[in-house]
Amino acid sequence: MANPNQLSLSDHKQATKSLTKALLDKVAYLESFEKAVQDQDDRLVYQLIDGKRYATEILKQDGAEVDDTHEHLVRDSYAKISDYLSKNLIDYLCEMYPFFYFEETAIGQYQFFFGNWWGRRLFGTLDVLKVKFNFDETEYQKLARAFALESENKRLNSDQIALLSQQSDELQELIDGQNERDQRKDELRQEIKRTSQEKVMPWEASKLKESKQKLIDELSYLSELDEKAGNAYRQIRENEEKILALSKEDTLMGYEKQSIVAKFGSFENFEAHNAALYRNYIADLIAKQK
Repeated sequence: MANPNQLSLSDHKQATKSLTKALLDKVAYLESFEKAVQDQDDRLVYQLIDGKRYATEILKQDGAEVDDTHEHLVRDSYAKISDYLSKNLIDYLCEMYPFFYFEETAIGQYQFFFGNWWGRRLFGTLDVLKVKFNFDETEYQKLARAFALESENKRLNSDQIALLSQQSDELQELIDGQNERDQRKDELRQEIKRTSQEKVMPWEASKLKESKQKLIDELSYLSELDEKAGNAYRQIRENEEKILALSKEDTLMGYEKQSIVAKFGSFENFEAHNAALYRNYIADLIAKQK
């Protein structure tokens, strides 16, 4: 009688065959990858590391069955793959985005600046494997806002600069009005002194007290203005420094806007090209193979 716990010879042969095929498939994938690298076929490398995306965006086969079971085999080599792919990608990006300047921060990892002028902004990082810009959200929104404000004939910091300028003008008025306030305070003190010494009938005492309080309140208000005026010089200097920094930012933003318009015609075209960067780059690689 056969032992039910013992696999049949045919079962073992099938298991052997299945394992052999699985191993050969892995070897075939890695051999294809190695050949693509040796042939400097970046297009195929991108297809091998993300077959689903390649099928969807390049082959236009959305929802197609794609065998991606072996892509994990090279995940521990992503840094080296990114390092390998970065050469041609950055050459392409420097042509398409001549205002972006790339700097390697680690093997296969890059950050990029907008422009080569003094005070240029760190604008984000580059994902080489996904062919994607990871923009610094704060800096990107500033640029988008600067373009949006063109319809109002404003720059990014126009309102803030106007507010600081108005504040400085008001502070300067406080400084300029010091002599006038000093004169009025002397008058108020004399009136308060006179009121304090004035003798009135009992039924007039309330009215006199109210009148005196108004004089005291005005004197207190003028003293508060004096205190503000005392800090006005410092505040005006701080405002001037802020305005200078904001004006510099507006100037740099102007350079950035000019760069984008010169290359893409509009901010909308710039954004559209960013969204299609993967497709455009792979198409460029395909065109160079022909």
